[in-house]
Amino acid sequence: MTGGKPFNISLYQLALTPAALGEESPQGYRVSNERLEFLGDAVLGSVIAEYLFQKYPLRDEGFLTETRSKLVNRESLNQTGIKIGIKNMLWEYIGDRPFTANKSLYGDILEAMIGAIYLDRGHAFTKNFILQRILLHFDIQGMIATTSNYKSKIIEWTQKENKEVDFKIIEINGNQRYKEFVVALRIENRDVAVGKGPTKKKAEQEASKIACEQLKIPH
Repeated sequence: MTGGKPFNISLYQLALTPAALGEESPQGYRVSNERLEFLGDAVLGSVIAEYLFQKYPLRDEGFLTETRSKLVNRESLNQTGIKIGIKNMLWEYIGDRPFTANKSLYGDILEAMIGAIYLDRGHAFTKNFILQRILLHFDIQGMIATTSNYKSKIIEWTQKENKEVDFKIIEINGNQRYKEFVVALRIENRDVAVGKGPTKKKAEQEASKIACEQLKIPH
């Protein structure tokens, strides 16, 4: 997957160990891929930022920030993780151990794997891995052309139509680490759409996206 032979295989094994499967160390903390995920997230963000900076020399900071966010969001990374084989690697590694995957699992492991590659092979190798083996799965032009702020579209439409809109949290599921917010989008006190997401903001965006499709609002 990385395009090179690992020097320290234990780093990659750790990257494939979600918190739910981590064992407690003698020091009392759970050994999992969370620290590698933190490192990989920073490295990935840095490489993507430099790539966009070089590719779009005439675009402003707002464009670069929004485009990077689209590239490294959980849904995008999750799909990329599956495409490059992380799903198969994970289930081969954990075997028959009981485990329930969360929605962002493969994206989380992809970031942890990037952290492992960085520690094992260094920055230059990791940068090449990201540019050559991850970016090719992104439709950057398509992402740029796609509206991501559906909530703004809904608010603009309701203002134009002189209608009242509000968002209401109807459920919060999960645990302290993996929460799922369920938000209802209401127009004129009528439920129009329901969205789910790991944060209130993302659940509102999901509900807004569904509402845009139902109301045939261009986006």
